[in-house]
Amino acid sequence: MQKGGAGLHHQPLSTFWDRWARLYDLTQWTNRRANAAAAARTAERIPAGARVLDCAAGTGLFSLAAAERAGFVLCTDLSEAMLERAKRKARRRGLTNLDFARRDLTALPDPDGSFDAVIAANVLHLLPAPDEAVRELWRVTAPGGRLLLPTYLQGKVGAAYGAVIKIYHGVGFHYEHAFTPETYRTFLERLGLGRATVEVIPGRLPVGLAVLQKPEPSGGPF
Repeated sequence: MQKGGAGLHHQPLSTFWDRWARLYDLTQWTNRRANAAAAARTAERIPAGARVLDCAAGTGLFSLAAAERAGFVLCTDLSEAMLERAKRKARRRGLTNLDFARRDLTALPDPDGSFDAVIAANVLHLLPAPDEAVRELWRVTAPGGRLLLPTYLQGKVGAAYGAVIKIYHGVGFHYEHAFTPETYRTFLERLGLGRATVEVIPGRLPVGLAVLQKPEPSGGPF
């Protein structure tokens, strides 16, 4: 399950993900097609040359996909061990337009409107207060920019994959929210940030790719 972390005040989460970093990519194998498709579809929505922030990036799946189109990607996560693995992947691919930093996605140090596109993939379902995270991510999204929120739809999982999720729970992977496409869209639109589109990417564990477009001062998109 694509990871994420909550705030830095939840220190056990950072320790947990540091401990699991070397096995993390292996845990993604059962849902690898949906994960890869979600990363590719997210990257397609990034304007060429954009400045991108990726939060709760794990071992870098979405950051590396974004770097193929973006001018610059800042890949961030709570776990230093996860970021080290992301750095190694970037070096192997010869990607030089990325930087890496340990960040709390609920309390970012960046000024308002710093990034043309902001990604937080498969993390909102893990957070007890995902609305706080979305508002902070929205804050650093530039006018005319896009907030891209691919999130697992546990509420749409079939019985067969439900057994896999129980195994994840047994080793410590837990989620706070079991979104469906409808409840995910409703959650986002109740934040008052504008219309949210949600594309369902099928898989053993489906992904809901939500996109919110931040208006420009003139009201026009990219």
